[in-house]
Amino acid sequence: MTPKNLLILISDEHRRDAMGCMGHPIVKTPNLDALAARGAVFENAYTPSPMCVPTRAALATGDWVHSIRNWDSATPYDGSRRSWMHVLRDAGRDVVSIGKLHFRSGEDDNGFSQEILPMHVVGGIGWPIGLLREDLPDYGAAAELAADVGVGESSYTQYDRDITAAAETWLRDRAGAERPWAAFVSLVSPHYPLTCPKEWYDLYDPAEMDLPVGYGAGGPKHSELKNVAGFWDYDRYFDETRLREAKAAYYGLTSFMDDCMGRVLAALEESGQAEETLVLYVSDHGDMMGDQGFWTKQVMYEQSAGVPMILAGPGVPEGRRVTTCANLVDVAATAFDVADVDVPAVGVSLVGLAQGADDPERTGFSEYHDGGSTTGTFMVRWADWKYVHYVGHAPQLFDLADDPHELHDLAGEESARVQDALSDGAARLREICEPEAVNAQAFADQRRKIEALGGREACLTAYLFNHTPTPGEQAEMSDASGGSI
Repeated sequence: MTPKNLLILISDEHRRDAMGCMGHPIVKTPNLDALAARGAVFENAYTPSPMCVPTRAALATGDWVHSIRNWDSATPYDGSRRSWMHVLRDAGRDVVSIGKLHFRSGEDDNGFSQEILPMHVVGGIGWPIGLLREDLPDYGAAAELAADVGVGESSYTQYDRDITAAAETWLRDRAGAERPWAAFVSLVSPHYPLTCPKEWYDLYDPAEMDLPVGYGAGGPKHSELKNVAGFWDYDRYFDETRLREAKAAYYGLTSFMDDCMGRVLAALEESGQAEETLVLYVSDHGDMMGDQGFWTKQVMYEQSAGVPMILAGPGVPEGRRVTTCANLVDVAATAFDVADVDVPAVGVSLVGLAQGADDPERTGFSEYHDGGSTTGTFMVRWADWKYVHYVGHAPQLFDLADDPHELHDLAGEESARVQDALSDGAARLREICEPEAVNAQAFADQRRKIEALGGREACLTAYLFNHTPTPGEQAEMSDASGGSI
């Protein structure tokens, strides 16, 4: 059976391993687990960039960050490049977003027929501090992450409840509709602040939380990772008690998010459309949660660059575990597949990946050009190998079969096996892009953006926040400033 509709469910900052269906011994995600049981789990899916704004631009356009040049959190998608949403809408489908988008503005034509409760970047600009990569500034918001840990409601959990209710209503209203549709339902949990409703926090005992990978090892040794860790500086605010509480809150928010997704899926079922709808669950990137001395994302470790990905519905084998590398740029090709439109795409349909044999030679890819980095970072993954290229710095190489936690960088070894893998990784990267040229282009574009925004001092003082305010909070900010954002 060919699916009629497409429902994309996306969370924010959900690390790939934090699901029951990925074998996590603690995290409770019964709704995502049920979705996985009736479909396919992509065990090696990656984000185009471990940061919200560039990733969401890449997801919309179905192309790599270096191609679309939405490098960072101050260069959001503005609708000028054709998205998969434009294509499906022009093909006669209702295409709706409900929740977080992180595009430039709702005033742009982003391709949706309707945007419900959209969250866009602040003031149409976003986070300009991240542009200042050639002379990293002090970033003063790091302490907030630890300070916000605990029990309670936040603006984000309330926003997710509103998004869920709106999605339920929209799906039920589509019952019996003849016109096919695509819906992009986007929650913000388990993104920090790590303030978790009591019902969900109480599922996890902080005392039983495991310590992070590499805890007590003194932080990163790689020269560029030291730059990133020094800029974000989150780890120094977490003692052992606080980090256990943070993990409990993160897992609680993950279960809260799972419950919201379950409500949306129940509404789809109640509307009578489940059997004709392809459902895709993903997140925009992961979260380090203290592993290797990092919190949140920005780096190429699996916990950050890896994303959860589950596909279920018509044409998808039940109980399938896909080891072929997948990416969020494959979402556009999947949408084209569902709509049966012939549009060239960088990615491939996830339905086809789920139906086919595993291909260990397909290359996984991610890149980073945003805050805290002093150079472009590029990751390629194939089979059990991961190669990370830093322009101007030594590379990293990991054998994920022998070293799943990426604690042993093999790049300095002279064995033939390692040297062959390094050569293979470098060649695979250059099949996708020329990292030095891409790095130069990113910095040139960012210099122009800094100048357009009024220079370094303007970037340092504009829109200071640790996480993007909700639409309601942004409206209050606008009112307080006389409509200047």
